[in-house]
Amino acid sequence: MFNFKEIVSVTLILFSVIDVLGSLPVIVDFRKKLGRIESEKATLAAGIIMIVFLFLGERLLSLFGVDVASFAIAGAIILFLLGMEMVLGRNIFKHDNMDVGVASIVPIAFPMIAGAATMTTLISLRSAYQIQNILVGIILNLFFVYLVLKSSNWIEKKLGQGGTDILRKIFGIILLAIAIKLFKANFSV
Repeated sequence: MFNFKEIVSVTLILFSVIDVLGSLPVIVDFRKKLGRIESEKATLAAGIIMIVFLFLGERLLSLFGVDVASFAIAGAIILFLLGMEMVLGRNIFKHDNMDVGVASIVPIAFPMIAGAATMTTLISLRSAYQIQNILVGIILNLFFVYLVLKSSNWIEKKLGQGGTDILRKIFGIILLAIAIKLFKANFSV
């Protein structure tokens, strides 16, 4: 049975973890390098990843002998490197001759939208909320992600080059902090 309170809770939790607005400078940067981003493809890929992980995540990880904490640390390292790219203005990941369709999936759909933090959160949500309410929360977030991806060109024009560069540096530092937090939360000595 659908529960409005659970749907709102799940939607807000996922919204804060996905943080597509915080990823906007990375999205704009990729769009500049590639010419465009396939918003539909990125949103669909992120949705499929999230839904598959919601149902099969723990089993998939255990199949490879990977625990959730190790998976989260691997995602944190990727987020850290993306943050370093944003702050330093250097390319760590190879972007030359990258296909727009591939770039729409990696790194936009995964790990930015449906990354380790999102997947770990989905496993946690599953233990506290009903599946149908989590699915509605995922769909609502994907709708918002699609709107942001689709309007990234318009947002960039409103901000201008200087505004985009400032946002890129600020959100690069925030992305670094999120990566470190994710790493610390899942690292045990």
